[in-house]
Amino acid sequence: MELMRWLSLPLRAPLLIVLFGVAAVMGHQWTLLAPQFSATSGLPLPLLLGLEILQLLSVLILCTMPDLLMRRVSLLMASSRSMTLLVTLLVVIGAGIYLLRLNVLSDVLIIASALLLARLDLVRIGLDATPLVSMVLLGSLLFGGVVLGHCLPHPGFVTATLPG
Repeated sequence: MELMRWLSLPLRAPLLIVLFGVAAVMGHQWTLLAPQFSATSGLPLPLLLGLEILQLLSVLILCTMPDLLMRRVSLLMASSRSMTLLVTLLVVIGAGIYLLRLNVLSDVLIIASALLLARLDLVRIGLDATPLVSMVLLGSLLFGGVVLGHCLPHPGFVTATLPG
């Protein structure tokens, strides 16, 4: 019975399917743009793949465990004024450089929105999962979709022939 509950989860929470689709589209888009970005920036493709995984992991952690993460950061910032200033400066400068220089704000916002909507759908159906369970569930959908997107063929390689 427990297995049927988990297998029917995409039907009860359809935004999980949307998350998988968004991840597949993003993975395919990144596959198409990676050679051009690698050539212009001088970064090798394996490093770009590592940065992509790091970006997905950071968005996943921020969207699935905000209460736990914010509690830890708040405790760190409450320890002293200098720690508050240091954490704030690091977050603002790091996020500003990352989002303004690399032009990835739209990708991050799309993935974060899909993750938060899927998490909201899980709450709507009454699946009150721990942060670790939700991170594993949503992370497997996210990374599975990106891997599927990387495996999709390039549109230039697909040819359509007319019958006859």
